[in-house]
Amino acid sequence: METTRHFTATTYIVNDGATALHEHERLGIRLPPGGHVDRDELPHESALREVREETGLTAELVATESSITGPNTRGIPEPAHLMLHDINVYEDGSVGHQHIDHLYYARVESRAIDPDGDDEVDPDRWDWYTPADLAASDLADDVVNLGREAIAAVDGR
Repeated sequence: METTRHFTATTYIVNDGATALHEHERLGIRLPPGGHVDRDELPHESALREVREETGLTAELVATESSITGPNTRGIPEPAHLMLHDINVYEDGSVGHQHIDHLYYARVESRAIDPDGDDEVDPDRWDWYTPADLAASDLADDVVNLGREAIAAVDGR
């Protein structure tokens, strides 16, 4: 069986020592903003667009960029992590669909969630989590660890 792979971008946004997560309706878990990279986008552009659409906030990525240049070459913001997510796993262990996720950290100037896209999650389904909140939560370990890492990377906490 062939595995279908899509590029995605996810961004843990941080404001004043906390990161925002929303309840994903279909998956039943809490996640940061993110989604598929459009054909005409670079991953970091998708990350910023998804934040704007899902939260209404303007994000500033905290990312390094390669200083190597050439006649047709330049650096772009590098993700904090490059992750592979198995989306459809079948009983026989085969994987039908995967996301190659470019995971970024970013700062935002406000905690006022006001989605700017179509069919976005209601603002009431977003919560801000401090490192202590994340540690005390029943969230998935990767979400807790990445959330805490994002806060440390953006705010130095």
